Amino acid sequence: MLKADYDYLFKIVLVGDSGVGKSCLLLRFADDTFSENYISTIGVDFRFKTLTVDGQIIKLQIWDTAGQERFRTITSAYYRGADGVMLVFDKTSRDSFNHVQDWLDEVNKFSEKSSKLLIGNKQDSLDLTQIEEDLGKKYAENKKMHYIETSALNGNQVSLAFEVMSRELISKKSNIKQTGNKLTSNTHKKASGCCQSNE
Repeated sequence: MLKADYDYLFKIVLVGDSGVGKSCLLLRFADDTFSENYISTIGVDFRFKTLTVDGQIIKLQIWDTAGQERFRTITSAYYRGADGVMLVFDKTSRDSFNHVQDWLDEVNKFSEKSSKLLIGNKQDSLDLTQIEEDLGKKYAENKKMHYIETSALNGNQVSLAFEVMSRELISKKSNIKQTGNKLTSNTHKKASGCCQSNE
């Protein structure tokens, strides 16, 4: 049997309003490219990307979902089985930030236990900023999420966002494994104690 060329495989889904830069974040991270003329995603798109985090090889399956209302029934199916969800808003659009809670509620219907990360994109547009960093951080803290500001335009902190998410998923996986080992160990102890013969 062939050994996998990675230590972990995680499914990550990008959600948020149309136009916040989800596709541009995916392109920047996966291909290190940027296009201002990128057409809005119709339905879903996805890419694979491999990275190394703390010496571990991580393979990410990243799903970019459409933000338009008419695609909600299609895209919601892709939340199932997601290990991590990145909620993206546009720092120059207060509406997109206000809609983050709606997206979070929608995701939690199908993938409540997935790790969440809040991303404030278009960090480079300082003159047009409507959502200050403190506000994004405060919201994320209240929801027990990490918060990162990115720029798909110049690439600032885009890779960091995926590294932070990957690190959290590795940690969660390790904790589950340790808990499982403890349960298995306790089960064996109980079994050996109750199956003794009285002959």
